[in-house]
Amino acid sequence: MGNGNRSALRRSIVITGGGTGIGRAVARGFAEQGDDVLIVGRTAASLRDTAEGYPGIRTSVADITAPGAPQAVVDAAQQAYGRIDVLVNNAATSVAKLLADTTEEEIQSQFATNVMAPIHLTRCALEPLAASRGVVVNISTAGALGQRTWPANGAYGASKVALDFLTRTWAVEMAPRGIRVVGIAPGVADTGIGVRSGMTEEQYADFLKWMADRAPAGRVGTPEEIAVWVRKLVEPDAGYLTGVVIPIDGGLSLT
Repeated sequence: MGNGNRSALRRSIVITGGGTGIGRAVARGFAEQGDDVLIVGRTAASLRDTAEGYPGIRTSVADITAPGAPQAVVDAAQQAYGRIDVLVNNAATSVAKLLADTTEEEIQSQFATNVMAPIHLTRCALEPLAASRGVVVNISTAGALGQRTWPANGAYGASKVALDFLTRTWAVEMAPRGIRVVGIAPGVADTGIGVRSGMTEEQYADFLKWMADRAPAGRVGTPEEIAVWVRKLVEPDAGYLTGVVIPIDGGLSLT
């Protein structure tokens, strides 16, 4: 990745949902280029797996939907590194069900994780982000862009539309503080989430093939291909970019 204009400062990066998939790839990518990384997640074992072999990554086991958790995460980052330069709101949960089959608890859980947690965590991080003239990166989904529909994923898609609106609004609100806010909308990437969500290996492989056949690129993505854009968008030479949500989906959202 070209970053010739990058500051020599060793930055402090906070990433939610850092135990698997895109969050893991983002964390390792930042660590590989010399940044200090705090990854947050509910499962200690998966966080340890992400950090293994990466001395620049520290872990914080937390449910970011719990009362007080967002402030605790911010405090942990400041105690560890003395600053916060980048906040990546990546943690998300989804339930693939038709509305008629979805429980109240499943709806509340998706909005608590996908919308309310980023709101509270970003609010708690405002002062340290302003001090560093930092960047907020919201991880959305290409499946909720534009006029698209997503049957059986209504609550999840709606939560990500809300996150995109926050990206645009926060970019304007926070500009006077020197904070940039950007969004990335990944398409289907082979993160293993299907199996973790209950699919068999065969079902997940069939799903990936089906999505690959639909995408103009002719394949699904990798977590690393998403992560590289997170790193690019927080570089100083991207400093004129704010308030946008960029799809990284092999062109699928154009079809």
